[in-house]
Amino acid sequence: MIYSLYIINKAGGLIYQRDFAESLNKLTSNEYLVLAGTFHGVHAITSKISPVRNATSSGLEVLEADSFKLHCFQTLTGTKFLIIAEPTHGNIDLLLRRTYDIYSDYVMKNPFYTPEMPIKSELFDTNLAKLIKQVSS
Repeated sequence: MIYSLYIINKAGGLIYQRDFAESLNKLTSNEYLVLAGTFHGVHAITSKISPVRNATSSGLEVLEADSFKLHCFQTLTGTKFLIIAEPTHGNIDLLLRRTYDIYSDYVMKNPFYTPEMPIKSELFDTNLAKLIKQVSS
């Protein structure tokens, strides 16, 4: 089961958040913003403290806990896609890439979307919901 999706811009601002599980505790808007900013900071720090010294160190990619697994995909432009899922859910990397494809098609190709701003696209929401339903069944 997929619990949540977060999209964070390159400055650490939350531009999209959606919960897919009914059982999740709802946070306030401010708490979601703090969560995104905190993850952005942790991601930046982990990319600097990596024991492997090379230019390809991308920071935190997977965080495993007893009750969830957080996956992060960072694009070349610095936008981060976070998916929180059950620890046993497979193929999250493929799901992240397909989510990025939907983002590219329905958000970035929209002439009325301003980059780095909150995403308000019905087509994006609809196609994302289809994808999540497809991988959850």
